[in-house]
Amino acid sequence: MQVSVDTTSQIERRVKVQVPAAEIDEAVAARLKDAAKTVRMDGFRKGKVPMSVIRQRYGSEVRNEVVGEVMRERYVRAITDENLNPAGYPQIEADVNEAGKDLEFTATLEVYPEVELSSIEGTEVERPVVEVSDDDVAEMIETLRKQNANWEEVERAAEDGDQLTIDFQGYLGDEPFEGGSAEGHELVIGSGSFIPGFEEQLIGAKAGDDKELKVTFPEDYQAEQLAGQEATFKVKVHTVKTQALPEVDAEFVKQFGVDDGDLDKFREEISKNMAREAEQAVDNRVKQQVLEALKKANDIPVPQALIQQETDGLKRQAAQQFGLGEDFDVSQLPDELFAEQAKSRVQIGLLLAEVIKVNELDASDDEIKAKVEELAQQYQEPEQVVEYYMGNDQMKDQVKSAILEEKAVDVLLEQASVKDVEMSYQEALAAAQQQGGGDEEAEEEADENQA
Repeated sequence: MQVSVDTTSQIERRVKVQVPAAEIDEAVAARLKDAAKTVRMDGFRKGKVPMSVIRQRYGSEVRNEVVGEVMRERYVRAITDENLNPAGYPQIEADVNEAGKDLEFTATLEVYPEVELSSIEGTEVERPVVEVSDDDVAEMIETLRKQNANWEEVERAAEDGDQLTIDFQGYLGDEPFEGGSAEGHELVIGSGSFIPGFEEQLIGAKAGDDKELKVTFPEDYQAEQLAGQEATFKVKVHTVKTQALPEVDAEFVKQFGVDDGDLDKFREEISKNMAREAEQAVDNRVKQQVLEALKKANDIPVPQALIQQETDGLKRQAAQQFGLGEDFDVSQLPDELFAEQAKSRVQIGLLLAEVIKVNELDASDDEIKAKVEELAQQYQEPEQVVEYYMGNDQMKDQVKSAILEEKAVDVLLEQASVKDVEMSYQEALAAAQQQGGGDEEAEEEADENQA
């Protein structure tokens, strides 16, 4: 077998392979001979069909099978001998495929890029400094009250924050439009769930009122036939309800795992949870700045095959988030909606894998268990969580991946200039979300690429 490799780009290789004709012809002959033992054909006894007839009837089909198998097997042997690291599947095409002639084929493939890491030295990283105040705890308790509130019907005009039960029909001119009607719809004024201007015009409405609302659909509205159009909605108000917030008493706090109903213990638990969230937000804020700097300093080419794999994963994730069901065909979602994010994640994953490799980072079983115990504190039965994670190799690998990423970020952080910035609890959470939050996919990429 003769092999030559052409480098057509930083991440593309063209592998040309030549296999002696004798090997192919002998393999075809052997397979036809085996087939002849079982072939049934009118005018001949089983196993007595002449080879010339067998070759004429099945020769082309058998040769294609043999050639396909040989090309796949020799491709694997060729990339192994040439120390190529393919990213995804190759395109294999036969160049010469004739009896009596050497088989020649070309495999075009993408390979993982060779990464020579550039330092992020000089990068300024803002690290939030956050303290959870009593006011933050009080605000969180108020949020929990609203989440557990009941709606009570009132006989007064609707106010911002009230819930209305309404029927409505939308019109363009005098004609009702499809999808613009509902009966018994529950709408919270100020929720922003309807197009701008709709909810505000219901302030002051009372049960039994008939209202006519004038609105304009946004220019970028999802339904193209409605985008930018002026519309009229005829609305019937059935009920007006206001939130009835629960009292913060023993019965209320028992819902959140404080079995003895102790209010001080409840506030203490909330404060601990918020502090943990703040710490995670700080870590995410710092991590994303570091990873963005790493990506900016190392603009490496990214194999399209890996981008496609990540794009497919993002599509499945989106389908789950929007509750589209397990049978939903994610190929209906356009690739371009996810391609940029997918490329970024793959690039970060490749770079993190290289940081881990170059610095010989690893995570011991003790470190994995300690991390699992830390994660388990968020649950009511932490011992069961620890047992589940430590008894599941896949879950342990995910935790190991997270630890390795943390260590890689710490290594990179030593190259940067860190500036502490005081932030409130809410500011820290908002900053982390603006940065994109925890990039779990990048963790998985780093783990896979390291493997």
